[in-house]
Amino acid sequence: MKTFVGYALSIVLFLLGAGVQVSGVQNIWVAAGLWASAAVLAVVASIAWIMIRVPQWLRLVRNPYEIAKRWGRRPVVWLVGIGAVVAVAILIGVLIPVLSGGDEDGPGSVGVPSTPVEGSSATATAQPTPVPTPGPSPGLLWRFETGDEVTSSPVVVDGVLYIGSDDHYVYALDAATGEQRWRFKTAGPVRPSPAVVDGVVYIGGGGSYYALDAATGEEHWRFQHTTVSHVHCSPAVADGIIYAGGGSHVYALDADTGEELWRFTPAWNYVFSPAVVEGVVYVGITDGYVDALDAGTGDQLWRFEAGDRVESSPAVVDGIVYISGYDGYVYTDYVYALDADTGGELWRFETEGTVESTPTVVDGVVYVSSNDHYVYALKADTGQELWRSETGYGCGSSPAAVEGVVYVGSSNRYVYALHATTGQQLWSFKTGEAVCSSPAVVDGVVYIGSGDGYVYAITEE
Repeated sequence: MKTFVGYALSIVLFLLGAGVQVSGVQNIWVAAGLWASAAVLAVVASIAWIMIRVPQWLRLVRNPYEIAKRWGRRPVVWLVGIGAVVAVAILIGVLIPVLSGGDEDGPGSVGVPSTPVEGSSATATAQPTPVPTPGPSPGLLWRFETGDEVTSSPVVVDGVLYIGSDDHYVYALDAATGEQRWRFKTAGPVRPSPAVVDGVVYIGGGGSYYALDAATGEEHWRFQHTTVSHVHCSPAVADGIIYAGGGSHVYALDADTGEELWRFTPAWNYVFSPAVVEGVVYVGITDGYVDALDAGTGDQLWRFEAGDRVESSPAVVDGIVYISGYDGYVYTDYVYALDADTGGELWRFETEGTVESTPTVVDGVVYVSSNDHYVYALKADTGQELWRSETGYGCGSSPAAVEGVVYVGSSNRYVYALHATTGQQLWSFKTGEAVCSSPAVVDGVVYIGSGDGYVYAITEE
């Protein structure tokens, strides 16, 4: 009976751990504590079962009365009791820091800023520079609740923030107050970021691209994909043409009518969000290629093989294409710099995890976040590492660099502000879930979405 109770308790604790992970709590340390407690009880119950059964079996063979007497049920009671105490101790050790406001994500609770401790999580590889004084703490200006995860990145134009949500809606919010101006329902999750040009919002949702009136949300047109149910690529707009990816195609659409002008099918793999510069469309493809296309015709100008897989959208600055890729032959991830005219490789930088974010290039420095838990700063002309700063978890959030500060989201639920010169953490702000959205910074306010379903406006107090 005692062993049955032990097994039953271990099953209950295991199920509680699973419940923590699938519920809104999703705290891996609480779940790990419950699972560890379950394992302890299960082991103790197994030992107790052996101590009971083995003497009984031996008695049938040799009638070892002394062994049966020595290994009777009373030690079993002690073992189950000790196992329960150990299990409770594990739970207390895990739950106390969580309930007091800290967890694997760091100190604080949702919407509460945390200030950096003495020293830096950044590792500088260039010449040492003075550690900057931490800046002001962040504060919450407002937050707006949508109906599902927000992985779309915001765009702020003329005091209005535009963003999508997995609840199938495109939202227009007052950037100063967070008040909803309008919302538009699409046919599916809205994960791409919008492009806002000449009073029109271009965005993908479900399996379609939409053109919406920026002031009212009224639909101008929609372009329906035939090969995908969810588009993930953010559109680029240049010279009256929308360039967008869907499934294994790159499309050029008339911005006024949505009419297809051309399409390019590079392979039977997904394409990432394109970048358009000086009449050339640059796009990464999941099968390991970077393509440059003529923006007017869709003809391929050059192709670069980046290994087995390309994992981000390109950034094109001063004649150089910056993009990431994975080389399966050496099991290594790289950030590449390519000549925009020829596709020739200029340099590559090795990271220790996949880079799903789009690089940001400001004042000769490339900022990029990686799933190896670091944000990197690299010299744009050589790829030399200037610094790296640990965010605790990997992320696909693309950094924003504004006035000497780099802002980025992380899968550990935090938004970070890093010193652009040293990588020193200036402050962090905790949301309720993973932050895969990329920040937009306007007039000192950081706008960003979170997996908790909220859009946040964060200010430096």
